[in-house]
Amino acid sequence: MAGMKGLKKQRRIQIVVMAFVALALSVGLIGYAFRDGINYFRAPTQVMEEPPAEGEIFRLGGLVEDGTLVRGEGETVTFDVTDGAYSVPVTFTGILPDLFTENSGMIGTGTYVDGVFVASEILAKHDESYMPKEVMDALKDTGVYVDPEDAEPGS
Repeated sequence: MAGMKGLKKQRRIQIVVMAFVALALSVGLIGYAFRDGINYFRAPTQVMEEPPAEGEIFRLGGLVEDGTLVRGEGETVTFDVTDGAYSVPVTFTGILPDLFTENSGMIGTGTYVDGVFVASEILAKHDESYMPKEVMDALKDTGVYVDPEDAEPGS
């Protein structure tokens, strides 16, 4: 009987050790998968006041500033993104979304290189009244955002 108790205890220890190894492996794999997948959002004010580290991939959002959208050769486009307080120059090579226009909300993913946000991806609003939450919060912080429902008709 004494041998049977020791065998059960040994089996329990093995199960606990295997569960710990499986948990550690799972956490490691999840961390590895997320290493490139987590991109923090920043408003133009945050980028200008605390520039991101070189090579850091992040999301920049705000309004496309009026009069700054310039289509270059090929698929290269430059424009400025603003939150009302600061503007950040952006360059993007690729095809812009259909609803991408000046004075509309956008979020771009990319890196900050020599004072210019180099976007690898651009997302635009998907209808006239939509504004990404992060962009809306950044615009509210600077006092620029006006809720479309609060705006006067015809303006």
